[in-house]
Amino acid sequence: MWRELAPIGRDPASGGYRRHAWTGADTDCRAWFRAQAETRGLAYETDRNGNQWAWLGDPAAGDAVVTGSHLDSVPDGGAYDGPLGVVSAFAALDEIRRRGAEFTRPFAVVNFGDEEGARFGLACVGSRLAAGQLTREAAYALTDADGITLPQAMERAGHDPAAIGPDPGRLARIGAYVELHIEQGRALDLSGDRVGLASAIWPHGRWRFDFTGEANHAGTTRIADRRDPMLGYAETVLAARRAAEAAGAVATFGKVAVEPNGVNAIPSLVRGWLDSRAADPETLDAMVAAIETAARERAARDGVDVTVVRESFTPLVEFGHALRDELDRLLGGSVPVLGTGAGHDAGILSGAVPTAMLFVRNPTGISHSPAESAAEDDCVAGVLALADVVEGLACGTR
Repeated sequence: MWRELAPIGRDPASGGYRRHAWTGADTDCRAWFRAQAETRGLAYETDRNGNQWAWLGDPAAGDAVVTGSHLDSVPDGGAYDGPLGVVSAFAALDEIRRRGAEFTRPFAVVNFGDEEGARFGLACVGSRLAAGQLTREAAYALTDADGITLPQAMERAGHDPAAIGPDPGRLARIGAYVELHIEQGRALDLSGDRVGLASAIWPHGRWRFDFTGEANHAGTTRIADRRDPMLGYAETVLAARRAAEAAGAVATFGKVAVEPNGVNAIPSLVRGWLDSRAADPETLDAMVAAIETAARERAARDGVDVTVVRESFTPLVEFGHALRDELDRLLGGSVPVLGTGAGHDAGILSGAVPTAMLFVRNPTGISHSPAESAAEDDCVAGVLALADVVEGLACGTR
């Protein structure tokens, strides 16, 4: 499975993946998922929001055990973020069948669409729509860098966007959702464990900072006469680093757009996107407020206007202790429990269904990069742990 999936969407120059939602690479990943489902005799379907499902047993019976993740990527992302969870889900089913266990609850593997938000700027679109955290109207307003709207992109990829929206009936079928994911950090590497359990997902969000100044000639405009928005942006990037260090949190300006974007032109607009995360909402709010204050103070000095828009936000997610404790029991009670600053579909679904997460060791801690990696032995340990969990929950044999 890994060898078949690995070439899809891989950029030969960077070695990273560009599997953006509703593109050709995404279509190829979806075809791979469907082939895996049909090879195993699972009932395949795509829901109203473009999420893919592979069912064993009758979904209408309810109380299903579901596992999976996503197949899309950030720009030049790594191979494991998302796909490891989907590949491991199918592999865990194969392992359970090899053991001869019989399912007493419906079971499904899922691929949630557009988890990374690389194309339309909003993460977890598929699961947000299903959980009612993203309205149809707001989804229709999403556009990519070329001005293509989300519904246009879905339609071009062969999916009817007319029906997108909350899907409470489908979520009501789920009794437990368990997502396996490569750890996006080094906690397991430092502890020497192959597999861990998630305790919580930090609150996090994305803010757009627009610095509006005045375009002018770079060679003829006196320094004293300039209204250069790049200065405010640069100061804000540094302020974000200082605020994050002081708060014990993280803040990153990882995307920027400049107009008119000429080497010999003073910009008229610098637009930067802040990704910020902290262990609790109070710390996050205070940190973002400090960053915004720094932006406005610098902009005032330079005669530049600033607009700050919160484009997305995910509150603190504390995974339910009942399911987490059951997973811990099924795994022998010796699995470390750790928090994470990374968002996931499991976090979005946690308000609607019982959810839990398993992490697989990442020896370098690098993620969202072609350098992301995991040892084969650790991946196999993740599959076996997921198989133990699914067998215990869906077969009642452990």
